[in-house]
Amino acid sequence: MTEGQLRSKRDEFWDTAPAFDGRKEIWDALKAAAIAIDCNDHELAQAIVDGASITLPHGSLMECYDELGNRYQLPAYCLAPPVNLVSECNDHNVSENAEPQEKKEKEFQLKVRLSTGKDLRISATMADSIRQLKKQLQIQEDINTTNQRWFFSGKLLTDKTRLQDTKIQKDFVIQVIVNQPIVPN
Repeated sequence: MTEGQLRSKRDEFWDTAPAFDGRKEIWDALKAAAIAIDCNDHELAQAIVDGASITLPHGSLMECYDELGNRYQLPAYCLAPPVNLVSECNDHNVSENAEPQEKKEKEFQLKVRLSTGKDLRISATMADSIRQLKKQLQIQEDINTTNQRWFFSGKLLTDKTRLQDTKIQKDFVIQVIVNQPIVPN
């Protein structure tokens, strides 16, 4: 299974699961928690689960219950990528063609609004991943990548998401929540 097939399979599950059983708001909370786990933000995932009053009898989102006793089951592929995920192109071609393809992509200025109130522009291409853009913001503004959470159209953007997957257009704004690390006194 490639990364694209995994994304499609996850999207298909999240689009169809709420139609069968349970409450939509719980499905939405489970999806948000699964995305937070995928981004290694376990504290956010726990806060979402706690806020929605979801119980995890086995300590996993694979089987959980809401406060009314409705059962929700999530497949493993929604919580973690398979260990045998196949690269979408072979390594030989990547090393030879990586630079020329990057230069062929049309570069543009991406508008970014920080939670601190500051607006910025970052050079980007539609093929850039959020992880690459976080690193660029770290270099430009000295904000550690682990302290950045990127949102577009109300959705959390994971590190592996590419701009082309977000359907962002010229002059749209990506919001970046900056978590300041707690410094002990």
